[in-house]
Amino acid sequence: MKLSIRFFNDHEVRAVWDDEHSKWWFSVLDVVGVLNEESDYTKVRNYWKYLKAKL
Repeated sequence: MKLSIRFFNDHEVRAVWDDEHSKWWFSVLDVVGVLNEESDYTKVRNYWKYLKAKL
């Protein structure tokens, strides 16, 4: 397992490489924060909880 920090529009996005499945897994909270251009972790977490409840 390989841990990595990727940058997207100057925002950090945490990622993990899964050797078994040959896939990258990204932090949902980091991706939601980048897409909403929000850097406050608490706001991102609350927004993700709201979205997840709507699914």
